[in-house]
Amino acid sequence: MGGNDEREQTLNQLLTEMDGFDGKKGVVILAATNRPESLDSALLRPGRFDRTVIMNLPDLEGRKAILNVHLKNIKHKDIDVDLIARATAGSSGAELANIVNEAALLAVRTGKEYVSTSDLEESVETVIAGAQKKGMVISEKEKKIIAYHEIGHALVAAMQTHSAPVHKITIIPRTSGALGYTMQVDSKEKYLLSKEELLNKITTFTGGRAAEKVIFDVITTGASNDIEQATRIARSMVSRYGMSDKYGMMALETVNNAYLGGDTTLACSSATAADIDSEVRAIIENAYNKAVEIIKANRKKMDELAGFLLEKETITGEEFMEILNR
Repeated sequence: MGGNDEREQTLNQLLTEMDGFDGKKGVVILAATNRPESLDSALLRPGRFDRTVIMNLPDLEGRKAILNVHLKNIKHKDIDVDLIARATAGSSGAELANIVNEAALLAVRTGKEYVSTSDLEESVETVIAGAQKKGMVISEKEKKIIAYHEIGHALVAAMQTHSAPVHKITIIPRTSGALGYTMQVDSKEKYLLSKEELLNKITTFTGGRAAEKVIFDVITTGASNDIEQATRIARSMVSRYGMSDKYGMMALETVNNAYLGGDTTLACSSATAADIDSEVRAIIENAYNKAVEIIKANRKKMDELAGFLLEKETITGEEFMEILNR
């Protein structure tokens, strides 16, 4: 109240200018923001900024169209646009442009005349996980742990229903700090996730740590990102999605700044917050135990797949499934 900061002056100037136009001038004013919740209600009244156009991230068909637009500017041959579009779920138009540009640079560095699907696949991984660090020296013991860790993720995913198919497994380190990763690509766009699918995702995330424990009886720092992802999903299931048997359809968390990362704030008592932690822990623990059982039941396949991955360093989903099914 009674403030005179720069934001208030800007708001007053905008309102003054907008009120000065008459109906014959034909002036349309456009504005953009990623903080709609902080807009003054005076700006949104009829006759001012009274039309809202929400720019969501592109869907599968949108990503295909955007990729085709940017591919027109480079030489390319036999590009599987559908595969790249499915592998880039959640990417913005700018990120897709960056992926195409990165693929062109990669093709030039390797002496190719045309950009291929493999260049685009590698550029997706570069944008997501960073460039390859092939010169990084890793001991044989650590390399073996990393291989079993990644095969653990892939095997647990493959042995569950409603899990995205494994597309690629690699143990080549990346500049992001990742020592390896397992890439899954859904066969189609998904807008809803069931409770079973979310539990399967958590189980897949725990597969790496479960493999370390079962095979080597050790736990390493390699599961840090897996733990973060699993905890985020499990907490959302309890506090936002109404998937907890104890709390049911009760909102225990609110999302702030939806367009800037979506920070959350708990909307419950401290006692309930502590209980939520227990619920989250139980979900992750059950998923981890399930992953351990899957790995124990498929120990021979684990050894065979990990040995193949150690030899090749990178294997495709087709190679993985061929070994698993034979």
